[in-house]
Amino acid sequence: MGFLSEAEPQRGTSLNLLPGISRVVARNPSVMTYWGTNTYLIDGADGLTILDPGPDDDTHVADILRAAGDKPIARLLLTHTHSDHLGATAKLRAATNVPVYAFHISPKADFAPDIGLRDGEEVAGLKALHTPGHAADHLSFIYNVPGTGEILFSGDHVMSWSSSIVSPPDGDMVAYYKSLQLLLERHEVLYLSGHGPMLAEPRKLVLELLSHRQKREATILRALEGREFSVAELAEHLYAKTDYRLKIAAQRNVLAHLLKLAHEGRVIQLEESADEAASMAFVNDDLPPADANTVKPAVVAMFMRDGARRFAVAA
Repeated sequence: MGFLSEAEPQRGTSLNLLPGISRVVARNPSVMTYWGTNTYLIDGADGLTILDPGPDDDTHVADILRAAGDKPIARLLLTHTHSDHLGATAKLRAATNVPVYAFHISPKADFAPDIGLRDGEEVAGLKALHTPGHAADHLSFIYNVPGTGEILFSGDHVMSWSSSIVSPPDGDMVAYYKSLQLLLERHEVLYLSGHGPMLAEPRKLVLELLSHRQKREATILRALEGREFSVAELAEHLYAKTDYRLKIAAQRNVLAHLLKLAHEGRVIQLEESADEAASMAFVNDDLPPADANTVKPAVVAMFMRDGARRFAVAA
C-alpha cells in the first residue's frame, strides 16, 4: 500500500503544515504510534483549537503550551478517546481552563466531554464527521484551508503511515468498512492523521485500505475451508512472519474480521468465550504493549478469552 514515512521530527518544536495549522508530535514513539501522536494547533478567530492533546506526558503538555506562545487556546478537541490522544487532556484543560469537545457518547466511564459533538456539527470551522470503526466514538473533522481547499483531520481512521487496528468491542469492522466507504464519497484534497505525515492523495490510500481488508477477509475464508480455527490459531497462521510486537494487533484484527463475517452469516462461532459478556466491559485502548506484564490483568484475560473463540465457515 502507498504508506508514507518521514524523518523523526524534532522534539519539542512545532511544524507549520498549512496556513494556520501546525503540528507538535508527542514523545510516544512505538510500533503502534509511529514517531508519536500528532497534536494539531489550529488558529481561529477566537484563538487556537488543540486537536488531540496526546498522551499523558508533562513534557508534551509543555511543548503544546510553548508552541501556542502568546496565542490564546480556546478549546480542546478530540478525534477519539484512546489514551494516546486523550491522555494529556486533563492537564492541558487545567492549564488553560477551556472546554473539551468530543463525540457526545463517551465509551470511557471516567471521561465525558464538556461539549458533546454529533455528526455534522461544527466548532471553530471544524465540521464533525462520525467515522467509527477504529473506535466507536471516532470523529474526523472537515476543515477549509484558504488557498488549499477542504482537508480532513482523519485521526486514526485513516493514517498515512500504517493501517489502523480494529479491536473489538470498541473497534468494529462493519463500521470500519462503512466509514471508509463514506470517505470515498467525499473529496477532501488532503488528510492530516493522528500519526504520521500529511497525506496528499487520500482517495488512493482509502481505496487501498478497503481492498486490503477485502483481501484479508477472503484469505480468512479460504483458511477456514474444511476446518475450524481459534482466533489465536488463525492469526498465527496468517501472520506467522509478523513482528512479535504486532502479534496482538494482528489477533485483534482477525477477531474483528471474524465478527463481521459472523454478522453477515458467512462464518459461525463454535464456542462462546468463557465469559464473553464480561469481556465486553473492557474497551480497547489502542493496542496494549506486547509485554503482558504492562497490561491490566483484566485486559489480558479478555484477550485470552477472545483468542480461544473458535470459528468455522457457515454451512
